[in-house]
Amino acid sequence: MAFFDQLAASHPDLKRKLIMAKLPPDPTSYVRKTLLSAFWISATLTFSYLLFIKPFSLPILGLPVVFVIVFYFSYRLLFRSVDVKIRKIAKDIDREVLFAGRFLLVKLNAGRPLLVALTEASKSYGVANKYFKEIVHEIDVGTPLEEALARASRYSPSEKFRRILFQISNALQIGVDVTNFLEAILDEISNEQLVEIQRYGKKLNSLTMFFMLLSIVIPSLGITLFTTIVSMMSANFDLSFFLFLAFILLVIQFLFISVFKSIRPTVNI
Repeated sequence: MAFFDQLAASHPDLKRKLIMAKLPPDPTSYVRKTLLSAFWISATLTFSYLLFIKPFSLPILGLPVVFVIVFYFSYRLLFRSVDVKIRKIAKDIDREVLFAGRFLLVKLNAGRPLLVALTEASKSYGVANKYFKEIVHEIDVGTPLEEALARASRYSPSEKFRRILFQISNALQIGVDVTNFLEAILDEISNEQLVEIQRYGKKLNSLTMFFMLLSIVIPSLGITLFTTIVSMMSANFDLSFFLFLAFILLVIQFLFISVFKSIRPTVNI
């Protein structure tokens, strides 16, 4: 246990990340599970390597090398799963962050107290309402409003939603009108999302050009020329060769689709 505690202590932000990812906030337990998972993955792949030593004349000294390398990369990848989960939650919140902020702004401009506006926001539709529910719940159990907002801001996976909560909390601490601060930060986020859309359009044009070249133009012309040259040389290629080419094209298509999805901005203005 001391080893797991020391390893968890070397990651001071791990507990905060676990809370942001809605996972049990126990860094020691997370590190222990990650190490055990990496160990079993390494043991499985090392055993697979052992089965191929004799048929392929592989060196037996490669066993510890395979185990160490696989264990290291497995641990690194599994450990970063919390960051992947945080980014996924953040993207879901960013799609609705403007609507959630504007909902609060409308309620406040209508004369609702901030606590009432937060309560009504917690009952609205969307992903952000879960975080409003947590704020309202903490207030109901006796946490001061400013402290509940500050905690929600600290553990929010979304940077944009964190800024909204921080501005509200900051306005309460200063003692000024919350609506002015909230309206200003919403305008700033809206402008940032417009810039993200413009950048996405520029990237999309370049990727579309590469997609047309690598996935349509070059394969069509290349296969045509290849078939012509092969027929002139009287060379024979069986069906498996062309199936392999089709598989390569499918991989290229999949890579481009993945890139298109990864660069798409998570905005909903």
